[in-house]
Amino acid sequence: MGLLVQNKQMSFSDTLSLGFMTFAFFLGAGNLIFPPFAGMLAGENMPLAMLGFLVTAVGMPLVGLIAVAKTQGKVMAYLPAFAATALAVSIYIIIGPAFAAPRTGLVAYEIGAKPFLGDTSAVWMLGSISLNVSQLLCTLGFFALTMLLALFPGKLMDSVGKVLTPVLMILLMVLALSVVFLPGGETGIPQGDYAASPLIKGVIEGYNTMDTLASLMFGMLIIDLLRKKGVNEPAAQTKALVRAALIAASGLAFVYVSLFFLGATAGDIATGAENGGQILTRYVDREFGTMGAVMLAAVVSLACLTTAVGLVSACSDYFNELFPSIKYRQFVVLFSVICAVVANVGLTQLIAISIPVLLSVYPVVIALVAATFLTERFPNPELSHRAVLAVALLFGAIDGLKAAGVDMSAFAFMPLYNEGMAWLLPTLATMVVCLFIGSRKVEAA
Repeated sequence: MGLLVQNKQMSFSDTLSLGFMTFAFFLGAGNLIFPPFAGMLAGENMPLAMLGFLVTAVGMPLVGLIAVAKTQGKVMAYLPAFAATALAVSIYIIIGPAFAAPRTGLVAYEIGAKPFLGDTSAVWMLGSISLNVSQLLCTLGFFALTMLLALFPGKLMDSVGKVLTPVLMILLMVLALSVVFLPGGETGIPQGDYAASPLIKGVIEGYNTMDTLASLMFGMLIIDLLRKKGVNEPAAQTKALVRAALIAASGLAFVYVSLFFLGATAGDIATGAENGGQILTRYVDREFGTMGAVMLAAVVSLACLTTAVGLVSACSDYFNELFPSIKYRQFVVLFSVICAVVANVGLTQLIAISIPVLLSVYPVVIALVAATFLTERFPNPELSHRAVLAVALLFGAIDGLKAAGVDMSAFAFMPLYNEGMAWLLPTLATMVVCLFIGSRKVEAA
């Protein structure tokens, strides 16, 4: 079969469809659990915390997609091969078996199963390790199904996705309107870091969505889809991807703002909640009754499943290319088993464990995206990219180790050290210096 259309132009409906698909890529159901909890903790400081969250949970993924479009998918082109591979491997592990994929199973359990199971306190003891019985059985079943769907991909996932995304959007719109007209209570007193520095705390909380990391991978996937549709001109691809990114960002912002308001005005229903999934479930149960809770549980569980299958499949594809001697299906089984094991850490604990890792890796990805937009202005792009990312990695590691409990007080003199963003000013300073060092290379046509 030859190409049906060469350099095809995207119609308005094509662009809209691509935008909603991009939105569906990013809105893993796990993203629904962070804004309500952050809104509850921020209380009266919710507007500033929400603004910070939107910067890293909406703004940075949008910019990341545009950076991928700008470089035609070669966003790591100026890095040494080993460094580019190491960064890509890190991102795939984080958004795959280490954190994001196991989190889908935990969110499905918290929202889709736990509210209907009655007493969920029973535990099994394996030596000194205690395992919650209901959580263990649910996550084992969830990732067994994930494995089967990833092993035998077909049109089922596409069909579920096409039905699921509109239904999820309708539910979220109803939820957003109810938050405005049926607030749970008055906003509370800011807690913890949300009292002292709500904006920066919101920025760091946005790391938890992992969407900036995913944007580099999703951008390349979208470019590949555009090529398959006959959109081959780089300018046309960039235009389509930027428009899709704007549609997706608008949808994400709408969802996050409404969920922040839900958390901030949750009142008594948030008492004792350990994560945003519990707040969301309690609110829906109170305002919409059992039927609303069942609908939310069903749609979120399916959304979690499609996200998990997508993540396991993407990771298996990537590592199969990296290690061709190991088959795709073997990676699927391996990653599904790892996800099931990691998931039984528990949602609250998994989020806590992921924070030091994200504080270390996120600065590198943000620096990479920023450097991409300055490439034409750098006299020596290769040197500049490497220097900027090295500084971001070094100082990001300081923030990550501090969050992990390592004594890093020797660096306490640094600006934004206490807020967990010691990497920011050194990285910005390195970018500025790189604008003036080196001789500009004349590239061959």
